[in-house]
Amino acid sequence: MSSNNQPRLLLINPVNPARTGLTINESSRFPPLGLGIIAALTPDNWGVTLIDENWETHKFQPADLVGITAFTASACRAYAIASEYRRAGIPVVLGGIHASMCPQEALRYVDAVVIGEAEAVWPQVLEDFRAGRMKQIYRGEWQDLTQTVVPRRSLFHPGYNFASIQTSRGCPMNCDFCSVTAFNGRRYRRRPPEDVLAELETIPQKMLFFVDDNIIGYSREDRETAKTLFREMADHHLDKLWFCQASINFADDEELLYWAGKAGCKMVFLGLEAEHDQPLREVKKKLNLSRGVDSYREAFRRIHKAGIAVLGAFIFGMDSDTPGLLDLRTRYMIRSDVDVMQTTTLTPLPGTDLFARLEEEARLLYTNHPEDWDHFDMTEVTYQPAQMSPAELSESTIRNNRKMYAAPVLARKALRTFLTTRDPMAAMFAWHSNQNYRNVALHTPQGKR
Repeated sequence: MSSNNQPRLLLINPVNPARTGLTINESSRFPPLGLGIIAALTPDNWGVTLIDENWETHKFQPADLVGITAFTASACRAYAIASEYRRAGIPVVLGGIHASMCPQEALRYVDAVVIGEAEAVWPQVLEDFRAGRMKQIYRGEWQDLTQTVVPRRSLFHPGYNFASIQTSRGCPMNCDFCSVTAFNGRRYRRRPPEDVLAELETIPQKMLFFVDDNIIGYSREDRETAKTLFREMADHHLDKLWFCQASINFADDEELLYWAGKAGCKMVFLGLEAEHDQPLREVKKKLNLSRGVDSYREAFRRIHKAGIAVLGAFIFGMDSDTPGLLDLRTRYMIRSDVDVMQTTTLTPLPGTDLFARLEEEARLLYTNHPEDWDHFDMTEVTYQPAQMSPAELSESTIRNNRKMYAAPVLARKALRTFLTTRDPMAAMFAWHSNQNYRNVALHTPQGKR
C-alpha cells in the first residue's frame, strides 16, 4: 500500500503497436469509456491514474492495483503489460470483451478476470483486494441501466476530438460475426433519457460519438424512448454534433429522423455488410434480410432528408464471396448513395458463432494463441475462405480499397453528400471519415505492399 495510506489504482488502455487501425488518425480515436466507468465506481479514497496508449506508450508506474481492458487485437499487449506488474508483485485485474470470452487464457497473465459488465462486481473486486482475498473470476450480471454512473472524463486525454457516451446495451440479433450478444446479452436495455441528457450537459466537447450498437433499439417502445431523447436534446439546445451506430431500421420513422437531425446527428453507421442476400444469410444478418437489400436506397433517401450522412459498413470474405463478387461490391459502394465507405475483412473473433464454426471446420489460419491474436484486427485474412485463397482475398481487398478511396471517388462522394443532405457539417463528417478509412487502408500491413 502507498505510504500515505491511499491505495493507488492504475488503469491502462493498451494498443497493439504493430496494428493501430483507426487509432492511426487522431480524429478517429475514442476515449476508453469502460475505464472511465471503472474510475467512477472507485471510491474517492483511492488515487486513480489512467495510461492511454492511444496517446502515450505505457511506462511502468508504481501502483497497488492495476486494471486493464483489451480487445482481441490488443490482448497480447495487455498480457505483456500485466506480466510486468505481476513480476513486481502488483496484482492485475483484466476485463473487457476478449478476457470475457477467453478467461482461462487471461488468467495465465493476470490475477483476476472480470467477465461481462463490471458495474455489478467492481466494488467487490476492490473489497476483496483490500482484504487480501481476490478471486480469480468475477462475473458481472446484466443489470438494468437506471443507475449507470457517469464516467470520470477528467482522466481522459485532452487530445480526443470526440467524447463518447452510451445510452443502451444488448442486442437480440446475434449475427454470426458479432460478440455483442455474448458480452451484453440478448435483451436490449436502455438508460432513462433524463439520465443521458444530464450526462450530456456535463460533456464539454462539441462532437460526440454514441457508442450504442443500435441507438434506437428494435421495438416501438425503444424507438419512442430514443425519439424522446433526441427531442429533449434539441429542446435543450445542447449544440452538439454527433454520430451514432444503428441498424437499417433507423430509417423507418421519419419523425425520429427529424428529431435526430434537429438534435445534431450528422452521420449514422449502418452495418449493411453486403449488397445482395446470399452473404447476408451466411452471416445471419436477419434484420437486413427481412427488409431486403432493395430497401437500402429508400433508407438512404430518408436519412439524407434529415440532414444525416450514411456510413455504410461492408464485409469482405463471406463464404459465397469471390474476387469477382468483391469487385461488384466495391462498384456498388462507389455508385450507391452511401456517403462513407467502410470495409473490413471477415474476422472470427473468440466468442462468436463464426469463430466456433471455423475452428470446428479447421479453417483458422492462426491458432497459436494468445500470440496470434495480434492478427485478428479486422484487416488481415485469418481463416481459409471458401471460394478463394487467403492471398486472393487479401489482394482483392487491397485492389478494391485503392479503387474506393481514390481521390476522385472521395471528392464525388463529398459533393453528393452535400447535395443530398443539404448540410455542410454532414458533408464534412463524411469527408473526414472517408479520409480516415483511406489512411487505415493504406497503412495496414496488407495495404503497404
